[in-house]
This record gives sequence, structure tokens and C-alpha cells, in this order.
Amino acid sequence: MRNRAEARKKAHELVSQMTLEEKASQLKYDAPAIPRLGIPAYNWWNEGLHGVARAGVATSFPQAIGLAASFDRELLGEVGKITAVEGRAKYNSSSHEEDRDIYKGLTFWSPNVNIFRDPRWGRGHETYGEDPYLTGELGKAYVKGMQGDGEYMMAAACAKHFAVHSGPEALRHEFDARVSQKDLYETYLPAFEKLVKEAEVEAVMGAYNRTNGEPCCGSKTLMQDILKEKWGFQGHFVSDCWAIRDFHTRHMVTDTPEESAALALKNGCDVNCGSTYAYLLKACQEGLVTEDEIGEAAERLFTTRFLLGLFDKTEYDEIGFDKLECREHLNAAAHATEESVVLLKNNGVLPLSRQEIGAIGVIGPNADSRRVLVGNYHGTSSRYITVLEGIQDYVSEETRVYYSEGCHLFKEKVESLARKQDRISEAINVAKNSDVVILCLGLDETLEGEEGDTGNSYASGDKLDLLLPEVQRELAEKVMGVGKPVILVNMTGSAMDLRYFQEHADAVLQAWYPGARGGAVIAKILFGEISPSGKLPLTFYQNTEELPDFENYSMEGRTYRYYKGKPLYPFGYGLTYGDVNLEKAECEKTLPETGELTIKAHVANKGTVSTGEVVQVYVKDLDSTYGTPNARLGAFQRVFLSGGESRDLEIKLDREAFTVVNEEGERMTDGRRFLISIGLGQPDERTRELTGKECIEFIVERS
Repeated sequence: MRNRAEARKKAHELVSQMTLEEKASQLKYDAPAIPRLGIPAYNWWNEGLHGVARAGVATSFPQAIGLAASFDRELLGEVGKITAVEGRAKYNSSSHEEDRDIYKGLTFWSPNVNIFRDPRWGRGHETYGEDPYLTGELGKAYVKGMQGDGEYMMAAACAKHFAVHSGPEALRHEFDARVSQKDLYETYLPAFEKLVKEAEVEAVMGAYNRTNGEPCCGSKTLMQDILKEKWGFQGHFVSDCWAIRDFHTRHMVTDTPEESAALALKNGCDVNCGSTYAYLLKACQEGLVTEDEIGEAAERLFTTRFLLGLFDKTEYDEIGFDKLECREHLNAAAHATEESVVLLKNNGVLPLSRQEIGAIGVIGPNADSRRVLVGNYHGTSSRYITVLEGIQDYVSEETRVYYSEGCHLFKEKVESLARKQDRISEAINVAKNSDVVILCLGLDETLEGEEGDTGNSYASGDKLDLLLPEVQRELAEKVMGVGKPVILVNMTGSAMDLRYFQEHADAVLQAWYPGARGGAVIAKILFGEISPSGKLPLTFYQNTEELPDFENYSMEGRTYRYYKGKPLYPFGYGLTYGDVNLEKAECEKTLPETGELTIKAHVANKGTVSTGEVVQVYVKDLDSTYGTPNARLGAFQRVFLSGGESRDLEIKLDREAFTVVNEEGERMTDGRRFLISIGLGQPDERTRELTGKECIEFIVERS
């Protein structure tokens, strides 16, 4: 049934038997049953950003931004597959009990492939970072893993939010994201295009905002001209939740709910997450839409249901309840956390020795926080392991572990009747009595997240700046003042201003939101059982003063491709406990007629510690005026090397790496000479400063 034509034929036959009212009812996200046709109720709304969400117990992976730090396609495919398997397990068991509630279907509204263009955006941690190529490659792997390659789709993935969507959260229901055609096709659309064309993603979700004047969930330009006509999208389109209502209440592009429903439907929105499609029948009576248009949308939706095998016996029907949080899946989640953690600084204090430390201090509001482990759009774990618990479980029995919360995550005190900073003195005493301090700071989903879901009401989930909350900064200074070695474990979903810690801390780990049991993995990294090997999927800037206005969607001055300053930590950067070196690299000096280039490289781990690494290839068009100011990522490959091991690699640059996008948004071949840089990070000055390693570079010419 992976034959779409056959599924569409079955859908047409089924929908043709429905009344107008029945057809319209199936376009709601909570589609009711039609007993006379043997159609059960179906709720289209499910979430699987980093494991099955909001439906009880499921395996919890690191938040998406942490998965992106792995630079590992295979890992993302495995995460997608496991999410689908556990989704099937839940669907099979719940539908057997006639439970067809929200979050129990097989249509997952993931992944989020928006570009994290500005670190202030609260939902950036749902994405795969700031680079279109990395985002597209990881998103493609996730979709393929989720949808599978069986006779039926295992689950249906959804690329969201289409398009040009990355804040501000407070204005999203009325905001018009104005963007040039060059930025649109060079930055904001490539990941979506890759998921549609190369991964055959089954669904696309529109964004809340307008793009160049058109509401995204009713945009002829985005939905008809680009998605369907240019890219040949065959799946179904879903609105973001209650976004169609915004047409007449916030965007003011229509006057009535009927007009809003008609605008969305006529441009190809099949599922309304919200309630505006309740007005479709009246819109039909008023001549704003036709019964055929309603029927065509219903056919697209039932095509998806047939592709999933929801009316047939499938190879997935026997996936049982025992697959939820099974040992295999938990091991995969731990492996994901291992690859996600990024070591930003290490003066030699790491890894710690279990035998040589008599007392270790664990301090900070995120040290023993369950909330910080999971990020947003998460499931429920049967067990949570915080950083404190992970360390307590890992150290030897002779090692004393002291703990202090240190301060509230953002409020001025922990106890309501106490004075300000009522945990500071305890934290100082923990530091004084410890040989080394693990300082666990950062944010959680209440401080960066989605408008409406977050406790950060003053910014609707976005950040006003890149600083940690003031109480945490004060705590850090007091703890550092004791004079003991301090290791910062920063747990955030976005780039922060970590200048103080780069200067004063002995080591800095970026742990993101590491998954429900992430504390156990972080402990293993701290004590050297595992080497950190993540790479930053976004730029850590010095501060927000050097960034353009948040509401400005131009890419000028944003992300590593267009940024003109020196970052604190660059995109693609991350240290390990090993000593991996790129010893040689070679390729043809003339670009083959195929437009693709294969690079042969030799990497060696000169150290004794086994570690993962990511070999990265960057391309700079030396001739075209349309090229990005800085070299852009064109290929990457994760490799694992034991101590002393070396390996030969072949890395392919595809045709697109040697193209540019002009001001009209046309992708084209333009330049003749290209600078190819291959290494363990970017070919920029800051990466060289931080790593002491150079890229190997050569010029390739187009014949």
C-alpha cells in the first residue's frame, strides 16, 4: 500500500459515499467516526519531537537541538524509527480499548525544520539549528526513519512550520515575516524542499505568521505555487493550531470565519487544527467553497490513512505494549545523549577521576531538576535521572557528594518567607568542602518555549537577551570566588552568553535538555567513561548587541554564514577527550561533469581515549557575488575512533554545494572557483583559536 495511486483510489471510493456533512467533518483534527461506513474516529494531532509525547510513558530522547549537535544522520533515523515503533505500540493498545483520543494516532507533527536564525527565539530548541543543509539532512533522516520502508507507512511525519517562522512568539498570530526571495530560497525553504522531495514526508504544517503578506496556512505562494507545483508535494497539509482563526481575528486578511475557512481550504489546507472548519458548511452554502473542494481534501486525508494501513492488516499490528521504554530503546536514548553533549572548554580538569576525588560539590537550580531534562513536547518517563542523581550513582562509595540548589531558577529566593538568595551561603559551604564543583545552570521550558505553553509571560517564551537569570549569575560568582575547580554544565536549548564562564570556569559542557535519564550519561562524560563528541548546531554569540533586530528576517549578520564578528563559540565547534587529527585530504581539482565531488580523507586519533568526531566540509564560492559571505557547510560525516586508531573516509559534496541563489530566488551555478575546507570545524579564526587545529584547504575549479 505504499502505492499512493492505489491508496488515493481507495480514498476516492470511500469519500464518494459520504454526505457533504460527513466529508467536512473529516477535515477537523478530531475527525468523528462514520459508523455506517465502518470509519472509526481519528485524531490527527500527535507529537514526536524527541520521542512520543503527551501520551503517557515513552522513551525520552534529548531535545531536538541536542540531537542536532550529534551531526549524526544514522542516529536521527533511529530516533524517528523508535518514535514510530512506540507510536504503533500505543496506537495498537489504545485502539484495542476503543481509545482514539488526542496524541494516540499515527500522524506525528514532527520534525520542526524551521531555521534557528536568532538565539532569542523560544522555540529554537525544537529545531536542528541554524544551518539549512544540516537541518535538511537530519530532518530527512528522521522522516525516513519514522515513515519506514515497509509495505505500509509505520507512521506519518510532518515538516513544520511552513514557512519563514522563528519568532517573535508574542507577535506570531499577527506578525508578517518579510523576507527577500534570496533569503527565502537560500535559507528558509531548503530543508522543507529536501523533506518533500527526498524523504517524501507525508504532511506539512503551516506557520502562524504571514510571509510577505500572506497568512502561511492560506498562502497561495507557499502552498500552491511552491509546495505543490514546484516541489510536487502529494501528501496532506495541516494548519498550526487555531492559526486559521487568526486570519480574521489577528491578521485581518478576512472578515469572517467562513472566509478564513475558504481561504485555507482553497489553497490546500486539509486538516484544521482548531475549530474554524466548523464553518465550512456555511462557507459552502455561501458559495465560498465547493463540495468538490471539501471532498478533495478529505480524499487526501484518507489517502494517508490508507497508506498507514488503518483499514487493513499490517506488518505493524503485532507491535506490543512491551516496546515502550524497552531496554533497546533506552540504550538508544542514552547513546543519543552521549553524542549530543558539547565540550566547549577544558583546561585539563576533565575527565575527573573517581579514585582521586574525595568530595564533589553539585550546585545549581538545574542539578536536581527533572523539568530541565526533557525540554518541551515530551513524553513521560518511568524514571528520571538528574545530574545530581547520575553523579551520586556513579562515584565510588568513598566519595562524598555535597549538594545545594544554590538559587531558584529565576526567582530571587527559594523559600517564600526567606530573604533574597537564601541558598547562597549553603552553596558556598558546599564549594568550600569539595575538591571540585559541578555547577548546573541554565534554563528550562518555562523560560524558553512556545507562547502559551511557557511561564515566561513577559516575553511569551522568547529571551530578551542571552544572559542567564541574574540569580544564577550571582551564584556563579560566589561559587567561583571560593577558588575550587568549577565545571559548568549549562542546560539550555539555545545559545547563551557564556563569556564569564569561558574566562573563569575550568570546563564548560553544553548539555542541552538531555532526555529523562540524561543525568546518568552526563556523569559518565564528567568521569571519562564516555568522551563528549557533540558539535554546536548554532553560533554562540558574545551578546545580543551585535545581532540585528529580532523582528528583522533578513539573514544579513545572522548565523555563521552571514555573521561578520568573532563568535564566542562557532557553529560546528566542540572538543573531545581524544586527539583526533585530519592528517590528509585530497580530491580532483576540476569539478566533474556530474557536479559532485568526492573527497578522500585520513583521520587519526593520536590520543589514548576513544571518541566520536565529526569531519566537516565547507565550501566558499570565490567568484559569485551571490555566494554567502562565509563558507557554508557542504558535507559532514561522524566517525568513531578508538585510541590510536586511524581511518580513511570518503565524503561526497553534492551538486547543490556548488550553487548559489540569486536575488530572484533562483538556484544557479555561477562561480568557477571554489575553496574547499575540510576539518573538524569551520575554517574560521575563532575555531582555530579554540582547537589549535587547521582545516586542509584546496581550490576546485569548474571545467
